[in-house]
Amino acid sequence: QVQLVESGGGLVRAGGSLRLSCAASGNIFRINNMAWYRQAPGTSRELVATISSSGTPIYADSVKGRFIISRDNSKNLVTLQMDSLKPEDTGVYYCNADEVWLLLGTRQSDVWGQGTLVTVSL
Repeated sequence: QVQLVESGGGLVRAGGSLRLSCAASGNIFRINNMAWYRQAPGTSRELVATISSSGTPIYADSVKGRFIISRDNSKNLVTLQMDSLKPEDTGVYYCNADEVWLLLGTRQSDVWGQGTLVTVSL
């Protein structure tokens, strides 16, 4: 069973920075795309950024130029560097892996972490 565990959330003032990390554990052979989503109170979950297994990133328009997604395949780790944070960036940030191939040859799809809260104050 694959697990994703996020860390790095917290309270920061507008204009500040945070770095989120997501570590995948289990008998992992390969992870396809990894992504960060967020959900603000009363809203639906939205895609923030995604990164392919080869390292190609795609960003939501709202975070372009401020956030950077990266991954270390050797550690099954994905990070999200968030700079110039705004109050509207507040929410629970979730890590996602769309497909995970395990060493035993099985596959898990659409794996989610438990989320980490980011709060940006004025």
